Amino acid sequence: MRVVFIGAGNLATRLSLAMSRAGMEILQVYSRTAARAEALAGKLGCVWTDALDAVSPDADLYLFALKDTALREVIAGMRPNGGLWAHTAGSMPLSVFAGATERYGVMYPLQTFSVEREVDFKRIPFFLEASSAREEALLKKVAGTLSDDVRPLSSEKRKYLHLAAVFACNFTNHMYALAERILRERGIPGEVLLPLIDETAAKVHELSPERAQTGPAVRYDRNVIDKHLALLRDPDVRDLYERISANIYNLKSEI
Repeated sequence: MRVVFIGAGNLATRLSLAMSRAGMEILQVYSRTAARAEALAGKLGCVWTDALDAVSPDADLYLFALKDTALREVIAGMRPNGGLWAHTAGSMPLSVFAGATERYGVMYPLQTFSVEREVDFKRIPFFLEASSAREEALLKKVAGTLSDDVRPLSSEKRKYLHLAAVFACNFTNHMYALAERILRERGIPGEVLLPLIDETAAKVHELSPERAQTGPAVRYDRNVIDKHLALLRDPDVRDLYERISANIYNLKSEI
């Protein structure tokens, strides 16, 4: 399996290295940022380019690991070839490739990625979609080499999966950042929150998130809530606290 990576960011880095370790040949890395393309190619031992017209036409698979805003433009600038083109985005439809190439698909790994952090791909679910059964079978073979959890999923359902992932990951991490800032402003080290964060995440492996919910919001304890609101100087964060507390209570009331 010969692979060209279109993109050299967080996901492209971790996925390309995992595929290389699994025995796939990474032929080339493309990025509009030459330094990024060169850095990733150096880790993979392959060539790189920052010019779309210099992308190799000889790969079996072209993986587009790009920001949504760049994906359409880069696809439009790619020269046609006989390889399978697939993107890794949660919120972009399969149809983004229509008219640009005959063979195309989606290989979406549901995980948060950082260049500097290793992840266990065996535990990452991959969601696939393709222009034909043959192309889906090829993507299933590639993803199955990396992960024990590979599933088909339509573009329509995948956009809701991506929405749920934003709540579960990005918004949650933003709460960590706000919590750390509150502590930092009072000279308290942020790492004291780590056991709490770990246990909160661990609980939902055994309990539903609704059952695992604790704290003043779930019982709508205005005495505690009002004390917390009085401590928050940023009006946006104060409003966020109030709205989330009300939403927690309302969701619990519906169950």
